[in-house]
Amino acid sequence: MKNKDLQDRKDKVFARGQGNVYPAFVKEAKNSEVWDVEGNRYIDFGMGIAVCNTGHSHPKIVETVKAQVEKFSHTCVMVNPYEVAVELAEKLTKLAPGDSDKKAIFVSTGAEAVENCVKIARAYTGKRGVIAFNGGFHGRTNLTMGLTGKIAPYKVAFGPFPGEIYHVPFPGVSYGYTVEDSLKAINNLFKYDIAPEDVAAIIIEPVQGEGGFYSAPVELLKELRRLCDKHKIVLIVDEIQTGFGRTGKMFNIEYSGIEPDLMTMAKGIAGGYPLSGVVGKQEIMDAPVPGGLGGTYGGSPVACAAALTVLDIIEDEDLLNRANKIGEIFNTRLTKLQSQFPTLISDVRNKGAMIAIELMCDGDSEKPNPVLTKSIIANAAQYGLILLSCGFNSNVIRFLPALTISDELANEGLDKFSKLFESVVKN
Repeated sequence: MKNKDLQDRKDKVFARGQGNVYPAFVKEAKNSEVWDVEGNRYIDFGMGIAVCNTGHSHPKIVETVKAQVEKFSHTCVMVNPYEVAVELAEKLTKLAPGDSDKKAIFVSTGAEAVENCVKIARAYTGKRGVIAFNGGFHGRTNLTMGLTGKIAPYKVAFGPFPGEIYHVPFPGVSYGYTVEDSLKAINNLFKYDIAPEDVAAIIIEPVQGEGGFYSAPVELLKELRRLCDKHKIVLIVDEIQTGFGRTGKMFNIEYSGIEPDLMTMAKGIAGGYPLSGVVGKQEIMDAPVPGGLGGTYGGSPVACAAALTVLDIIEDEDLLNRANKIGEIFNTRLTKLQSQFPTLISDVRNKGAMIAIELMCDGDSEKPNPVLTKSIIANAAQYGLILLSCGFNSNVIRFLPALTISDELANEGLDKFSKLFESVVKN
């Protein structure tokens, strides 16, 4: 079977809105390597968009999943629950930052987790408004698209979106806003658009994912905590892309020292099996009535079993420290590349193994270079790489290597990336 044949078949039966970055159809994947149906090998620096933090087909996860499937694959945790879900909730409520007693729910996708946070916050506060940040990404359902702070491609032609959602600037050099600007915008909202007494929640990614891997300053997070406490607003921290060791902590919000009221979890939680969750303060989580939360596939026993093994692997293989080591390797190599192309690479940044380079035109950091970004992604497969882009201006290359990748494979992939970059620039 050829990749082109499969792409032709896919194009005939898949809606164009669910496209694919690479016309390379996977046959096998192990740890950080992927092979397509033609036998071509790729080093995966995307990991299914930060899902397989523990690598593709980790042997312990494969063993766990096989054992669970032999027992049963589904009963619905809302009908006949099972121990693996209870055990996972016990562990996650202990791992979540802060001293408050906590509870959890499980659903299937990141968007569901975000949407349930909003439902819980509204049930708890009796209020309606939600404040989100420009450049943030929170999902593809109608409500979560409304929360997402970027139009193309996520919101094009899909409106109208739910009301009572408000956006404020996210601070950062690339956005041109300071922490003070963001806080002033929130205070202006309180004066002109919605009173704080009517705001149910503020939601923020501690590191923006699709927005470009910009970290929320600690001072902003601390001030949001203070504002939410003052006005009885629920603070939601979206850890969907940053969680489970990706940034060198189990959850990125730990760097700030604050405790969220609610926290979303997904992506790296279960080693590739569909699972997401919300963990939050017990009093807030218990606000919805019985039956008000959940879903048919939420908390799949197979995914919960896999997630328990993911937690074991993170501890046994010391993946939090490994994430920081990987980040150092990438940062060193990419900074060296930046020194070779100082007029094209405006920034190299990382938080653990959440790594990005930002591309500009003619040495002007205020002139994003989405054309070069697109060309690098389009040519990556020819160099045996799987890469992803992101950014509010579509000018960021993001690197999300497995936390189990070896130094040797990371450096091999970075060698390939350097050659790719040089080739694209020359052409």
